[in-house]
Amino acid sequence: MSTLLEIKSSVLRQVQVCPSFRRRTEQEPVSTSADLQEPATGAWKPGDGVEFFAHMRLILKKGEGRQGLPCPEVLLRSGSPAPAEPVDPNRGLRALTQEEVEMLYEEALYTVLHRAGTMGPDQVDDEEALLAYLQQVFGTNPEEHAEAIERVKKAKAPTYALKVSVMRAKNLLAKDPNGFSDPYCMLGILPASGTPREQSGQKEQRFSFRKGSKRSGPLPAKCIQVTEVKSSTLNPVWKEHFLFEIEDVSTDQLHLDIWDHDDDVSLAEACRKLNEVIGLKGMSRYFKQIVKSARANGTAGPTEDHTDDFLGCLNIPVREVPVAGADRWFKLEPRSSASRVQGDCHLVLRLITTQRDTSMSQRGRFGFLSYLLLLSRVLRFEHRVEEPNSSSWHGELSGPGATVLCLHGAQSNLSPLQLAVLHWQVSSRHHQTRTLDYGYLLGLLEDMQAHWEEAPLLPQEQEESLADSFSAFSEFGLRLLRQLRDYFPATNSTAVYRLELLLKCLDKLQLFQPSFEICPFETELNMDIAAALKRGNREWYDRLLSAKSPREQPGAQRLAGLVELADVIYEDLQACYGIYASLFHGILKVDFFTLTFRQLERLVAEEAWVLTEELSPKMTLQVASGLFELYLTLADIQHFWSYIPGRDSRSLTLAGIHAPFLPAVKLWLQVLRDQAKWRLQGAVDVDTLEPVDVSSKHSSSAATASLCFSHIQELWVRLAWPDPAQAQGLGTQLSQDMCEAALFYTDLLRKKVDAQPGAAGEAVSEPLCVVLNNVELVRRASVQALRGLAWPEGTVGLEGVLPRPLLSCIQVLEEDLRREAHTVTAHLTSKMVADTHKYVQHISLSPDSIQHGEAVAPLMKYLDEKLALLNASLVKENLSRVLEALWELLLQAILQALGAHSDVSADFYGRFHFTLEALVTFFHAEGQGLPLESLRDGSYKRLEEELRLHRCSTRECIEHFYLDKLKQRSLEQNRFGRLSVRCHYEAAEQRLAVEVLHAADLLPLDANGLSDPFVIVELGPPHLFPLARSQRTQVKTRTLHPVFDELFHFSVPAEACRRRGACVLFTVMDHDWLSSDDFAGEAALSLGSVSGISRPQVGGSTRAGQPITLQLRRPRAQVRSALRMLEGRTNKEAQEFVKKLKELEKCMEADP
Repeated sequence: MSTLLEIKSSVLRQVQVCPSFRRRTEQEPVSTSADLQEPATGAWKPGDGVEFFAHMRLILKKGEGRQGLPCPEVLLRSGSPAPAEPVDPNRGLRALTQEEVEMLYEEALYTVLHRAGTMGPDQVDDEEALLAYLQQVFGTNPEEHAEAIERVKKAKAPTYALKVSVMRAKNLLAKDPNGFSDPYCMLGILPASGTPREQSGQKEQRFSFRKGSKRSGPLPAKCIQVTEVKSSTLNPVWKEHFLFEIEDVSTDQLHLDIWDHDDDVSLAEACRKLNEVIGLKGMSRYFKQIVKSARANGTAGPTEDHTDDFLGCLNIPVREVPVAGADRWFKLEPRSSASRVQGDCHLVLRLITTQRDTSMSQRGRFGFLSYLLLLSRVLRFEHRVEEPNSSSWHGELSGPGATVLCLHGAQSNLSPLQLAVLHWQVSSRHHQTRTLDYGYLLGLLEDMQAHWEEAPLLPQEQEESLADSFSAFSEFGLRLLRQLRDYFPATNSTAVYRLELLLKCLDKLQLFQPSFEICPFETELNMDIAAALKRGNREWYDRLLSAKSPREQPGAQRLAGLVELADVIYEDLQACYGIYASLFHGILKVDFFTLTFRQLERLVAEEAWVLTEELSPKMTLQVASGLFELYLTLADIQHFWSYIPGRDSRSLTLAGIHAPFLPAVKLWLQVLRDQAKWRLQGAVDVDTLEPVDVSSKHSSSAATASLCFSHIQELWVRLAWPDPAQAQGLGTQLSQDMCEAALFYTDLLRKKVDAQPGAAGEAVSEPLCVVLNNVELVRRASVQALRGLAWPEGTVGLEGVLPRPLLSCIQVLEEDLRREAHTVTAHLTSKMVADTHKYVQHISLSPDSIQHGEAVAPLMKYLDEKLALLNASLVKENLSRVLEALWELLLQAILQALGAHSDVSADFYGRFHFTLEALVTFFHAEGQGLPLESLRDGSYKRLEEELRLHRCSTRECIEHFYLDKLKQRSLEQNRFGRLSVRCHYEAAEQRLAVEVLHAADLLPLDANGLSDPFVIVELGPPHLFPLARSQRTQVKTRTLHPVFDELFHFSVPAEACRRRGACVLFTVMDHDWLSSDDFAGEAALSLGSVSGISRPQVGGSTRAGQPITLQLRRPRAQVRSALRMLEGRTNKEAQEFVKKLKELEKCMEADP
């Protein structure tokens, strides 16, 4: 094979801008694994390079997730429970004394024993169950529990009152001519007999219409209350509040009438009569008037025009008022069957106590404070220690617990706002001692916000208590945010959701700030949050630095830890952008990502600057490897900022950080070059030159080499060196190293296949096929990797232009590897040379009596078998190479066979013409093989021409000779000069007129630098014009621009002039007196284009046509091929024609 390696393909050319890497490696002896020099000092030792590239793959894998901005779906990898948050028992409500506990216990028992109203479906109406629940909550023994109940039962019963809020009515009857009514309400408490109870003392002060006034609070009344009149409406809105004392909860009922007010007189009269009512009889007379008016139902005559019209009434037993209160629409009822009413009335009813015989009430601690203490006690009891996951508890109370709190809240006359405030205060304090679900706390804040806008302001004491709870919770939340990464890790979806709810809670606190007279926050809460985040970032970084890269250690030992620290910071920044940033910005309008990125980027950059200055004088391979990996992560951090739209990395502290890392990067790339060669050497050593698997046609070493080149290219992309000039130097060196590594690999393959023992005797060698596939795979992989080495100033732009040095390396490497592939291809096809010559010889020796297909069949069968093996063993590109080489081999074999046989029959050439077309069809394979354009080019044209001429008669060969002259074009326009002529055919005389006008720029063929030219004019081919003799002009001495102006006539028929190949041949000669004339040039003019032959003459002109300028030239190879065909002919016509041309060639040989 060593001789075959010297074969050079004639179609390949060298790239001049860069010397061949093959020649470079030939000049510098190729190093084997034993010859490669070990670096003087370093971390990577000589070997097979496996460890180095394994570490390199880890670096690349680390960078795979750092391309572009992170997705939250990728970061959230765990749905496990969130980490436990810190709790402090001291942050809860103040612990009660034993006396206070006993008073609270008494208050709770009193509430249950004196409950009034209707229980809801979710409430517990079992007194024993409620009392037993309170015993468990307070932890009393049965004796103490029984004694407490007895004490409470001996106390006086509470005084009840009914709070009534008349909100609105709708769809009332229209009683006035304008289609509306002027409605107002009259309401009071009726005993079981159906008439209002007689009240004692100061009736006038407790009853008033208060028309036109706006109440700031509920109006107490003993008997009847009246709302304002709403003019001209069927859907009045009152929103008026009243308070009625209740003597008998079980029998009393609320009665409400709605009237249409007709004028001020009737209303004033009603007020006068009400004020004059004394005793039950007077009240009865007044209600009789009301009933009389209701029965009239708007049908009064003219004398009763000023009577108010009845619109409807309501009768609601007090015992049916729900414990939690009623807030709903009631359908209006008629007073009698004759009444016609419609519509609904919206009431809010609450049954409360105004006087209670308990210790807390006597000490003025009933209501807000007692409910707060009771709720705290119940909440601690419900949130038991046995709860499996306390942080997910939503504050769900048991039935008895919710019932007791509902009873106490209602009896204490606490408004919905006060209840919401109390639940928030107790739950937020309890959360700091025992973690609750933030969704529960957020719901409490939303409930409080909903009531805040509609209810009046809280008393100052309660508002201060609420402000304290806000401050305590915000302080607790800020402490959690300082340790954000510990309690709300970005990889835990549960923790991230808790963080979102916490931020929403803090945001709700900000919404209450403008409503407080006493501000709970000294500064804006979001400013406090930003400060807490900054402080938390610094504390987290300091802990990380102390754990991974303590400053007390030497620089070389700190380097690995600093690499880990930078990686952790990058991952943290990803989490900040992908998870935390949207939460903080969307909820609190805090730019957490920018705040964190700027802070951490500055800290790690400062640490890196200090460390590189310390390590630069002590540069070793181990230090260079660590610095290289550190730089990649720092560059990733810088690029991460650039990925975000509108961010400029030039403003970062990391800008310019690449400068101190340059020496380390250069040294690391040198190590990469040596390790790559060691890796390739090791891969080839263990390679068996067998396909990796059934689907692959290359061996294991090619896969390893491709992977190495791919890793190198990926590493360069990750490196992304920012300085253009330095990047060009690094990229150029790396590209050259990669080219040398690729050729180093092919040299190793060539040596290995040379050492294969059994390859010589096989017609198609599988190891050679594998080697050829390996070379092609490495060529594609290395070229693709090289194209990925573009540096900043030469990145692929709109036109896809690579930097010139890189493009030059790619071109040279492709030429070298293609040459290597052609060398292996030649070696592969050389094993088929003898067989192909044998089968071609069989075709040439086949008798003329057999069919052409039968003669060609052995060759076609042989090719089919061998190409089937090649197709199974080679990839498509290499199969095409082998087909091209084999095609050229067959053409040369047929040409040799034709040259070895002369004076044979026409069937001989017909047989080879059939063979040639059969081979074209076989190698084209219906478009699956070689393209027809490449099959019918090169040697095929020469062979086809030989066969065509061999099959022609002598006269056809002579015609081809003249046709080739007509097709010939001068390649050198001005070298041999020009000749001007004019031709036309005179049909009347049946003769051809040829006029030689002048010539210019002829060759100087005499010693004096001039010539003595003359022109020979003749018609051809001779067998078409047997009677036309050649004619010549006069000799023009000593000139290169002769003027002849001579006319010649040839008596020839027009039909002969129209024949194929008919032409006028002009031969310019230089006349010599003492020797033979010299050839100066020739030109041919087709007679088919002459006026009178191609078209009739116009107007009988005898000299039609324009002058024609012909470029003089010399006969080319294709013209002489016909001459060679005629030389082999023995007939007289051929020999005479050849003799004439030989004489002309002698004249040509004398030319300079």
